[in-house]
Amino acid sequence: MIGRRYSLPSQTSRTRHTIQVSAPERSERLDASNPQHILRAAEILRGNGTVAFPTETVYGLGANALSAAAVEKIFIAKQRPHWDPLIVHIVSRDQLAQIATASGEAVRLMDAFWPGPLTLLLPRTAAIPDAVTAGRRLVGVRIPAHPVAQQLLEVAGIPIAAPSANTFGHTSPTAAAHVHADLDGRIDAVLDGGATTVGLESTVAEVRDREVILYRPGAVGQGMIEAVLGPEAWVHRYEPPAKTADEPAESLPSPGVGIRHYAPRARLILVDTSHKTLATSHVLAELSLVTSVDTQVANSQIVGVMLPDGWNSSRAGYVFRWGPWHQPEILAQRLYTGLRQLDDQGCTVIIAPVPGHYGIADAIRDRLEKAAR
Repeated sequence: MIGRRYSLPSQTSRTRHTIQVSAPERSERLDASNPQHILRAAEILRGNGTVAFPTETVYGLGANALSAAAVEKIFIAKQRPHWDPLIVHIVSRDQLAQIATASGEAVRLMDAFWPGPLTLLLPRTAAIPDAVTAGRRLVGVRIPAHPVAQQLLEVAGIPIAAPSANTFGHTSPTAAAHVHADLDGRIDAVLDGGATTVGLESTVAEVRDREVILYRPGAVGQGMIEAVLGPEAWVHRYEPPAKTADEPAESLPSPGVGIRHYAPRARLILVDTSHKTLATSHVLAELSLVTSVDTQVANSQIVGVMLPDGWNSSRAGYVFRWGPWHQPEILAQRLYTGLRQLDDQGCTVIIAPVPGHYGIADAIRDRLEKAAR
């Protein structure tokens, strides 16, 4: 394959410099239904290359988590600042001892939710390079439930560091086409395993004895964690310090807590339901959405709407049929696809209703609020 060279900014909390790396003219396209392509993807990873692959949450951009040189390629390809740590994916609990230690309540959560969309921040071993954790002592670890991710991890035989396979801050990819749109030619290969099932990034949590800090909500919700650990556990959301600059003064404690993230190119306007349940919020939220659409059309904006089934969009130029408003699992699965489609249609403004604080609806709210900042 004929290669080319490109330069991208590499950032730390204090310095910026330019690194040149070789990359293919186009990323190799691999089909997860072909066992030989799984072997090829594993070969690239063992050779310290980069491969995008599906998990049940979103597509991840993988590299050998034990190699600082391989991990650096993730930051370069994504244009990701080094203050934002990565998540390491492993195939089994037996592999955990190589990269982290766990005890007590963390083990109970593993028993309940692994394999699955829960990332735990655990004390790292010396085998993990500083770049993976942004220099912090904890490393995010999970066992993905997606069969393609499990096959790849099994064949590769190494832990794989893998943030979402998109340019930094952009809408996360839930299909191989989304990865190609962002990273084609910047990474070695894309392993196509079809659309993801959850559609939102994993829950990220840290366990401190009986205290559990939720850094990022996801499909494993606060109530589910409380049900496992019991009423004596204190499970609460992380409250980031107030910041006004785009770049924090120090490394972030967890993936997914940046001020602005998951964002489409269009300006995102949110219609808050302000109610406890999706069902009771429907009528008022629909009226607010129509008003917001009409206002933006009057301002000569090209308006796209994330529209739940059965809702009226008024005069919106483009509509993405989001799914049933009372089924947040479907809304979560289709969220990023909708934002990307409306972007591709040239919308200058995207309007979306926002569900309440419960279950995976809380994770949808989190992603939309970060994207709209």
